[in-house]
Amino acid sequence: MPSVLLRRAVTGAVAALTALALATPAAATGGSTIGSPGLGDPYFPLAGNGGYDVRHYSLDLDYVRAGNHLDATAVITARATQHLSRFNLDLRGFTISSLRVDGAPARFTRDGQELVITPKRALRAGRTFTVRVDYAGQPTEVIDPDGSSEGWVTTEDGAFVVNEPQGSPGWYPANDNPRDKATYDFAVTVPTGITAIGNGKLVSKRDHKGKTTWRWREDSPMAPYLATVTNGVFELRVSRVGRIPLYHAVDPAEVPKGAFERLGAEAEVITFFSKLYGPYPFSSGGGVVDHAPEVGYALESQTKSQYDETPGAGTVVHEIAHQWFGNSVTLTVWQDIWLNEGFAAFSEWIYDEKHGGPTAQQSFDELYARAPTHSLWQRPPANLGGPEVMFSAPAYDRGAMTLQALRVKIGDKRFFGLLRDWYAHNRDGNVTTADFVRLAERRSGQQLDAFFQTWLYTPGKPTTW
Repeated sequence: MPSVLLRRAVTGAVAALTALALATPAAATGGSTIGSPGLGDPYFPLAGNGGYDVRHYSLDLDYVRAGNHLDATAVITARATQHLSRFNLDLRGFTISSLRVDGAPARFTRDGQELVITPKRALRAGRTFTVRVDYAGQPTEVIDPDGSSEGWVTTEDGAFVVNEPQGSPGWYPANDNPRDKATYDFAVTVPTGITAIGNGKLVSKRDHKGKTTWRWREDSPMAPYLATVTNGVFELRVSRVGRIPLYHAVDPAEVPKGAFERLGAEAEVITFFSKLYGPYPFSSGGGVVDHAPEVGYALESQTKSQYDETPGAGTVVHEIAHQWFGNSVTLTVWQDIWLNEGFAAFSEWIYDEKHGGPTAQQSFDELYARAPTHSLWQRPPANLGGPEVMFSAPAYDRGAMTLQALRVKIGDKRFFGLLRDWYAHNRDGNVTTADFVRLAERRSGQQLDAFFQTWLYTPGKPTTW
């Protein structure tokens, strides 16, 4: 999300403990064959489910904005990481007409957003299985602890679909935790004249009896919160940067405001960050500019950044930087949100520095001049205090300041080598603050505990580091 809106640390030990729920065989957990109803995230303990690893989502969605009605089928391919007699998915609302596991009807119950599934036959550890859920109803707009809207946010002509951090179950059944990445196929059927934009590449577009089915495929692993099927009246243009197709969709209300020109800068920004951080992570890219004043923010959905209005130049840079840091290299727990937002905010600074704007140090100095009583200093980036302040200034600005201070401390060569290694070593994976600290110490040859304790964990304005 863009730092200008400011609305939106965990130790390795904590991350390892929460990972056990996802991957520990039943024999190591006292023989339990029930997948856990959550993965113990410090901010969202019931987000995600244990006992399996999703490999692929195939989502077939038929949406009509009039009445806000969705008829849908989700086919989920997963691998059991323990013996399973029962497991959960996350899904909010909807009426389920059929639920099958490996083609056989399965029993299910509902408990809040938990969809509790009992397959006809228990699943053995290591086995790949499929779950098919046929469901219908009104997709849900989710209100976050900070009061913002996410999930399926209706617009005048469709829906602005953004999920960070907990909106995905508002429109599809998911293992809604950033650690369980998967590939995706989308088939989105909408009335003819409506455009539906999914992640990845456009596979086909087919008109039939007053409706159009748009098929998209994301072939890189993706965290559930990064999925999108934003739909409405859009003008769609396709260009390329090298061999990578860029899909740009703009609401007609935003075309006169220069939206296509803003999105047109993506090719140069992608080229810049590819040289700075490493090759662009995905096989496609692009952006969607909707007219959605009710949303109030932009989001870095994988390969298709979502903008609620024509963005500023810095916001475009920020969201593209997230394709590396946030989307490809993804946090393990939401408490580490600075690993997404601090890195994207710093990327704005370094982009400006290399394009004739203020240097990153000047951006640092401007923030550092704020009084010790300023709110920027009250919540350290890796210990913000709760989900209601996830997207507040410290995650963005003090996160970026941490990186610039580290750059000065270890020197440009080691610092930018560190960022390239961070991306190369963790591409398509998940990370923690502890992982970054370890790599920074190894790459710099310095002991940095005191530095990171000051910048990431200690309230108050840093004075020495």
